[in-house]
Amino acid sequence: MNIGFVGVGRMGANMARRLKDRQFHITAVYDTNRAAATSLATELGCAAAQDLSEVTAESDVIFTVVTDDNAMRQIFGGTGDNLLVNARGKLFVNCATISPQVHVDIEKLAEKADAQSLEACMASSIPQAREGKLYLMCGGKEEAFRTAEPILKELAAQIRFIGKAGEAAKVKALVNMVMNINTAGLAEGLALGAALRLDLGMLREVFSQTGAASRVLETDGEDMQNREHSCFFSAAHAAKDSGIALEAGRSLDLDLPLARATKEQYDRMVAEGLGELDKSGIAELTFKDRHKHSGDRV
Repeated sequence: MNIGFVGVGRMGANMARRLKDRQFHITAVYDTNRAAATSLATELGCAAAQDLSEVTAESDVIFTVVTDDNAMRQIFGGTGDNLLVNARGKLFVNCATISPQVHVDIEKLAEKADAQSLEACMASSIPQAREGKLYLMCGGKEEAFRTAEPILKELAAQIRFIGKAGEAAKVKALVNMVMNINTAGLAEGLALGAALRLDLGMLREVFSQTGAASRVLETDGEDMQNREHSCFFSAAHAAKDSGIALEAGRSLDLDLPLARATKEQYDRMVAEGLGELDKSGIAELTFKDRHKHSGDRV
């Protein structure tokens, strides 16, 4: 089976490497960052496609891992070159965190082209992509899911088929909304602890043994303390994903004040040039002794 990738940033590249390791044939990769695509293509021994339609032509299954709704609509519906040119019989597995309606729209476009589309939303990070230990939430037609499942099993430790197109994206939006809220809350707790002159190592241990425990404490707590914000999930993506959940709430006349406040913090990081820090970098806004971003607003 020939497999192509569109979007070979932190996640897409490591998914491609994993499948290559598992003896799948990676035929073509594409990215708007031509240097990234060329470098990965050389590593994997495949083509660095210059056109989206070339990826489709060279592949049976195409994974897409792009940044946002606009990028997703462009690769499937852009004028002239797009993934659905001569796409009959192809399967598109779409892994980006985007609005649920976009997944629904892409499935309809794919069906018009006699192709299949499946959303495979990822609740994991870079190491899990490389090691084949992703948590995948899938949505779409069950036939498409069954076709993709043997490949997905090589990428994931856990796979859940949620339901029709858009449903998995709803779940993913809520996962990231709650994760982002937890991250912001942890940053504020540690910042206040530091301001109170508490030992933060002790405080994190107490958090881990009480109701303050969370997965975010495991992944981000020490990084917040040590100001180590190497990017696994960027603040810019956190802002985008919280926005997806907020929009869902607005469409149902549901107020989500914690999600809104969290998004405002991540938007502030982006505005202040910190958007490519890991989400743990939100601590730079709350700790009282950390440069221009903090201070009396803690």
